[in-house]
Amino acid sequence: MAQNEEPIIIDKLDMNFRDDIASEHGGEHIRRCFTCGTCTVTCPVFAVEERYDPRKIIRMILFGMKEEVLTDDLIWLCSGCYSCQELCPRDVKITSVMTAARNIAVREGHIPSGIKGGVDQLDKYGRLLEVSEFENTVRAKKDITELKETIPDVKKLLVKMGLFELVSRGESND
Repeated sequence: MAQNEEPIIIDKLDMNFRDDIASEHGGEHIRRCFTCGTCTVTCPVFAVEERYDPRKIIRMILFGMKEEVLTDDLIWLCSGCYSCQELCPRDVKITSVMTAARNIAVREGHIPSGIKGGVDQLDKYGRLLEVSEFENTVRAKKDITELKETIPDVKKLLVKMGLFELVSRGESND
């Protein structure tokens, strides 16, 4: 076993986890993976963060390591560049598998604090950044329409989508 890795505890495995991923849109082909490593060597995130290893994450899913996958922020590092997916010899659709894992994580209340912070900003301003006088001064100099302080329709949409409910569920799991 590599240094800093925890042993796999068989009693903690959820053998339905791979089925859960496979039933999500984009996760249908996860069982095709034969661990060739193409996804990992083509991944730009792995190039800068070697803890992010798509092959290992897929293996963990297939082994039923649900808690380890859903509670680790690694699944959120996928940049969505599709390099792995385009080159996968088994058409696993790794980028979509990561999205499927994130969707399950959100539904089960495992949401990174950065995502929660973004949702707070959307709730407050209707965008990810607060509009200050500076932005509108720059926009005025360039003859660009001034931005309103908030966008109330965004909050209405996010409420309708149930985003705030999902995030508050994640906060109760912290």
